[in-house]
Amino acid sequence: MSTTQKESSEKEVQYTEDLNKITTSRMSNDDMAEKGTGRDESIRSFEGTAEERAYVRKLNFYIYPLVGGIIFVQFCDKAALSVAPVLGLNKDLGLTGTQFSILGSMFYLGHLVFQIPNQFILQRVPHAKYLSTLLVLWGIVMGATGACNTFSQVAAMRFLLGLCEAAAMPTLYLITATLYRRKEQHILFGYITLSNGVGAAIGASISYGIAHMQNAHGISNWRWGNIIFGVLTVALGIVSWFGLIDKPEHPLLRLTETEKLVAKDRTRDNAVVKNREFKYYQMWEAVKELRFWMLTISGLLISLQNGGMLVFSTVFVLGLGFSGEESLLLQIPSGMASALGVFVAVYLAHKTKQMLYSSIFMLSIGIVGLIILCAIPEGAIKLLGFYLSWAGTGSYALVITVIGNNVKGYTKKIFYNSSIMVAYTIGNFIGPLMMAEQQAPRYLGGVGGYLGGFFVALCCLLILRIHDGRINQRRLANKTMDEIDVYLDKTDKEDDQFIYRL
Repeated sequence: MSTTQKESSEKEVQYTEDLNKITTSRMSNDDMAEKGTGRDESIRSFEGTAEERAYVRKLNFYIYPLVGGIIFVQFCDKAALSVAPVLGLNKDLGLTGTQFSILGSMFYLGHLVFQIPNQFILQRVPHAKYLSTLLVLWGIVMGATGACNTFSQVAAMRFLLGLCEAAAMPTLYLITATLYRRKEQHILFGYITLSNGVGAAIGASISYGIAHMQNAHGISNWRWGNIIFGVLTVALGIVSWFGLIDKPEHPLLRLTETEKLVAKDRTRDNAVVKNREFKYYQMWEAVKELRFWMLTISGLLISLQNGGMLVFSTVFVLGLGFSGEESLLLQIPSGMASALGVFVAVYLAHKTKQMLYSSIFMLSIGIVGLIILCAIPEGAIKLLGFYLSWAGTGSYALVITVIGNNVKGYTKKIFYNSSIMVAYTIGNFIGPLMMAEQQAPRYLGGVGGYLGGFFVALCCLLILRIHDGRINQRRLANKTMDEIDVYLDKTDKEDDQFIYRL
């Protein structure tokens, strides 16, 4: 027997012994005769119990506020460039439209470069401490951007900002998949994406206030924006170092003996156990899967619109005939439209139990919005198209949830999460470059490209739904009562009892 198998067996035996002690104390003899004391029945008894609800309340108390805050500052930091032209950036630095597009893409270049080393780092470090350190670093970079005086200096800072932020989403996705049951994950994944929209709305409000600072103390308004958000990010990084939960039995949770068993029960359900051994065969298995390519292609194509519209949102709205201050205020409903798209997507997925079909529906709404932008030359109705196009964020939130729910094997899950972030990064990198300066103010080439991307992504998700649905039918027809020990770190392909949530 290998060392891994031996350790797994020992954990299994200890878990079963402890679990039976708890359940025996909770159940009468008649109940035990009826339900039995076997491991499977006992494990199921924790789902939906008062003990589990108490455990989840503890998790949520630490997770939701901090995760929401991290996503908020991440969005505000990377989106600071989009409002900077209205706050005087282009004028102060003499930037051309092409240079501004390059600045938008430099962030995602840094994002892309760090994804490969991030895969190895995530498997070997405490996730909360890792993310907290990066928060402090990118807060410093954000503040330093406010001291830049040339295009090349800002470009370098945007690259470093992308480098530091690159690990944020994969780390949060992994923490979520580690702590929450599969059926719960769509809510938190949706919350993470929704926080982006809320960040856009609140960030736009803050930027509107910064626009009225009148270059206080001789410092340009756009510089103040970088400094303010930089300080916020550093402060949040320090709080996260001490308060972010990243494992089911974290000391901050102060678990009772029963809650420790609840945590182990939930680990069996979400099939995520940290393993420091990097298993290359799991990466190779992922690359050979149709699911992998359908999800990563979809993530890339949906992100084209996100990258382009995020960087050019203020400039795009200015092109519709609104003033600079009005264009800042109109980012508030833009952010809320994005948040609403995520809320609707998560609600539909929760009610229908159909994540992929719900994702496809949200893409359809985004397609309608992009058609309006392409077809109508001018007028306020274009704002409706602009807002509808953000429905794609709801679709992306569910794509992430599909990965969290359906990928088993620790290395494989990290690889999937990193790959979708690479796809997201490439999409966001290309998106601003598609908004060619000579096409202003309608940017038909870019908007048309986003429209095509949404349509192809829709087709990919439909293919995936059919493909995985057939696998589920085959597995359900041959399903047994046997369970594969989660501590063996088997992949979803190796575990033929694993049913995909679609």
